[in-house]
Amino acid sequence: MSAATTRSRTPDRLCAEAVDLARAAAEEAAAPGVVGEHVSVVSEGDRVVTHFFECKDPAYRGWRWAVTVTRASRAKLVTLDETVLLPGDDALLAPEWVPWSERLRPGDLGPGDLLPTEADDLRLEPGWTGEDAPPPNSVVSEEMAELVEAEDADVADRTVVPVRGSITSVAEELGMRRARVLSRYGLHSAADRWDEGFGAKTPMAQAAPASCVSCGFLVAIGGSLGQAFGVCANEFSPADGRLVSLSYGCGGHSEAAVMPKPPRPAPPVLDSMASDEFLLRPAPDTGSVPVSDLPPSDLGHS
Repeated sequence: MSAATTRSRTPDRLCAEAVDLARAAAEEAAAPGVVGEHVSVVSEGDRVVTHFFECKDPAYRGWRWAVTVTRASRAKLVTLDETVLLPGDDALLAPEWVPWSERLRPGDLGPGDLLPTEADDLRLEPGWTGEDAPPPNSVVSEEMAELVEAEDADVADRTVVPVRGSITSVAEELGMRRARVLSRYGLHSAADRWDEGFGAKTPMAQAAPASCVSCGFLVAIGGSLGQAFGVCANEFSPADGRLVSLSYGCGGHSEAAVMPKPPRPAPPVLDSMASDEFLLRPAPDTGSVPVSDLPPSDLGHS
């Protein structure tokens, strides 16, 4: 049987009675008026007892002052072991600590802030290979380290000219002078993130009359991302200036509601197969009756 199982869970009598000693130790460690009523006594082992006192500090609601006292074997003098402030069952606790790299959220970076990138960041990969020494613009190069250490060096003058004919010089001529570029993992994670904000599954795209792939305000981009994304150039769209998926859409689609043209009257219909004669003036009315209209009796007496 181990020594831990042989210990009595009944508090030592002399240690349990040392409430005044424990309170004095708690008041010495705490601010005046912070130590409250005696709450409980817990046996920590043979002749080791912890006294708990209520904490009245508003900033530590639910916490307790824990004072541990003990005495030697066959000794009647109780001595102080330690004094600490411990949280109770209903104590107000701070959230679990999370590393800064996991706490960082989009938009947290402000003017003047520096966000370090780890050397083994999965989102990045070397821009080119072929030289054992790091390129001059790399943060681990000797040239860059010397420039950083120079206190009076201006940021605009921190330019290292590569040796002519080196791989670094050729890379600069080709526009590829970057120590690291976006890796395949970084490219996919960025595409997933952008598609989540401006993709086909968003409520705006679900209610749109058409997708961005047929919108006149879509600005095409190059590279592999151009096969699935573009830039919105509609100032009235919620995605103006954003990288949007080609399957995204909004009510500002260029062909969503084209303004109708004013109606034009129908052209006149002309019949050119025959002609109709119309009198320019009506026949004059003389008041006489034609002979053909007279009755026969009138014709015999004339």
